[in-house]
Amino acid sequence: MNNKSKTMNKINLSPATMLYPVPTVMVSCGSDESEHNIVTIAWTGTICSDPPMCYISVRPSRHSYDIIKRNNEFVINLISEELLKPMDWCGVHSGRKHDKFKEAGLTKAPAKVVKAPLIKEAPVNIECVVKNIIPLGTHDMFLAEVVAIHADENIVEKNHIHLEKAGLICYSNGNYQRLGEVIGRYGFTAK
Repeated sequence: MNNKSKTMNKINLSPATMLYPVPTVMVSCGSDESEHNIVTIAWTGTICSDPPMCYISVRPSRHSYDIIKRNNEFVINLISEELLKPMDWCGVHSGRKHDKFKEAGLTKAPAKVVKAPLIKEAPVNIECVVKNIIPLGTHDMFLAEVVAIHADENIVEKNHIHLEKAGLICYSNGNYQRLGEVIGRYGFTAK
């Protein structure tokens, strides 16, 4: 390995959210037609492998917050570049005033385990059941167990999801970005 690098002077900055890039997702929620909604989330991630668990962090002021808290379930819908505009639109409009599925041109699909709908156009849908809610400050963290996963057949091969084929996007410091090329695989240095 080449460990040569230029020494750079560091500038001390105030604490902030600087762990970028992060996934940007649409979270669908609601147990029936009257409360179905979508919230755009960038504070999300994996927290445990067995059982598979993830989290989303939501501001209590968001319309979806009470829906998720009441139903204790949601669906994380991964976003491809084709869904960039609907995803951003869902993030800047409230479900209190808008039917986000209808107005963003998105299709509801039934989930396997939870009552919340999948977003059919999303390449991957992750059904989640809330196990705990942790108040943190501006956001509350919903810790959830993954109970089912759905993926478009064109990105699945031998029961493996090839996310690099899904055209996923991420969020970085106020911007949406394409994910780049694969430059290594876990464990490639162990050979």
